[in-house]
Amino acid sequence: MKDSIQFPFYAKLAFVLLSLISLFTILYLGQDIIVPILMSLLFAILLRPIAHFLKAKWRFPHVLAVTCTVVLFVLMVIGILFFISWQVSDIANDWGAIQTNLSIHFETIQKFVSSNFNLNNVEQKVLIDNASKNVMESGKNIIGTSLVSVSDVILNLTLIPIYIFLFLLYRTLIITFLSKLFQPEYHEKLQDILYQIKVSVQSYIVGLLIEMVIVSSLTTVGFMIIGVKYAVVLGLITGILNLIPYIGILFAGILSIIATLTASPDITLIIGVLIIVIVVQLIDNNLIVPMIVGSKVQINAFVSIVGIIVGGVIAGFSGMFLAIPIIAILKVIFDRIESLEPWGYLMSDDLPKNYSWKNKSNPEIEKPIAIIDFKKPIIQNSILDSDEIDLN
Repeated sequence: MKDSIQFPFYAKLAFVLLSLISLFTILYLGQDIIVPILMSLLFAILLRPIAHFLKAKWRFPHVLAVTCTVVLFVLMVIGILFFISWQVSDIANDWGAIQTNLSIHFETIQKFVSSNFNLNNVEQKVLIDNASKNVMESGKNIIGTSLVSVSDVILNLTLIPIYIFLFLLYRTLIITFLSKLFQPEYHEKLQDILYQIKVSVQSYIVGLLIEMVIVSSLTTVGFMIIGVKYAVVLGLITGILNLIPYIGILFAGILSIIATLTASPDITLIIGVLIIVIVVQLIDNNLIVPMIVGSKVQINAFVSIVGIIVGGVIAGFSGMFLAIPIIAILKVIFDRIESLEPWGYLMSDDLPKNYSWKNKSNPEIEKPIAIIDFKKPIIQNSILDSDEIDLN
């Protein structure tokens, strides 16, 4: 048997870079096809226990169990969207009050600028008109892009339930396909990987849903206390938009401030809204996310932030939402493949206090502080320790 070819480091680096460039190019160019499929896969993994329950406990046929699961999911999403659109239409009816209150705040800002920056109202109007011209010039492109984005969203809302149905329906076929790709001696490891991916994705999405409920409840209660109109729908929108990392809470705050102007021009109410949004965000970042969401995936902050940025560049908001679960899936795979295990460890939130190198050539200069055992499995309580593995 001939020995395998050993490539020099620069050749391996070139192969890795070419592979990464090709992968990201495919993801960027094919995002309209790939993103809905990945989104559907995540929801299919989340909804799998419901289909299994209907099939195992209520003796539903497989197709009927999958159909009922997808229908329940679609009805829940439609119910939330209907409630939000109903409340938003009420806010739109108050547009006259919003314009009046905006005019009051605009006059206040004009007086402040005139007294502090020596710009009278005429000079301010000239600056605003010049800025408006630039906005109008780019407005056509923005409107065109927005129409395309809306059409893409409508198309995805149609395709995602279909993809979810097909993933649940052909689940066994997909697992059989994966088992045929590998030799039988690797099936146990493949089974472990699939099980851990299922657990990680389900735990992460359930954690996100719990986070959404808590953030929505805290925001709603806070808005009710200070007397904000439409407190319930604003709290719900804040919780949903908070699922989009970093950007979502900004949009939610702006929308809440605009909706606040339907009731009163009082500046203290706007300040109260800002304080509540900031306080809820601090509670979310420092308590809810570490305790409920962060503990589910065990990925360090650096990898999470870079992944979210890369996902946003490739596929916008959808890419930012998909970044963390995809990284969690990659970490599960890396942790169980010996050659990729260091990369899985780099993604983890393990933070060793210190490390010392073992110098076998000159043991006299060795000063052992704390030796990391790389042979020790990173993920504890592996499913391989159990006698039975259940992918359901």
